[in-house]
Amino acid sequence: MSVNWRKSSHSGTQGDCVEVAVLSERAGIGLRDSKNTELGHLTVPAEALKGLLRRIKAGDLDV
Repeated sequence: MSVNWRKSSHSGTQGDCVEVAVLSERAGIGLRDSKNTELGHLTVPAEALKGLLRRIKAGDLDV
């Protein structure tokens, strides 16, 4: 299975980006550092990532 890693279109040319990929419906979502892809990735359930993004957008995690 081929994994399609993507990063935000808002990412600049600095390379300080997080890349995401749908690994599989069962495995969830992969997150990795675009500058250090050889270090592997984190895998999170899709629902957990959706919840985190919802909280970020709502400002719930602003300090």
